[in-house]
Amino acid sequence: MSIETPCIAVCMIDPKTSLCFGCGRTLPEIARWGRMDRAERLAVMALLPARMKEAGLPELAAAAKPD
Repeated sequence: MSIETPCIAVCMIDPKTSLCFGCGRTLPEIARWGRMDRAERLAVMALLPARMKEAGLPELAAAAKPD
């Protein structure tokens, strides 16, 4: 069973926003990801496009949408 993830293997944290350049998650979110239930992961993923836009980061995560 696979876990939905916005990860696109561009794993670098923006020092200004503390968000991952690739997916828009924070380090605490990334660390907890495997322990989150599906609803929690989907809720975080729904926030990522707006979070990336607000932070001025490219929306690379748009390619990694949940099934």
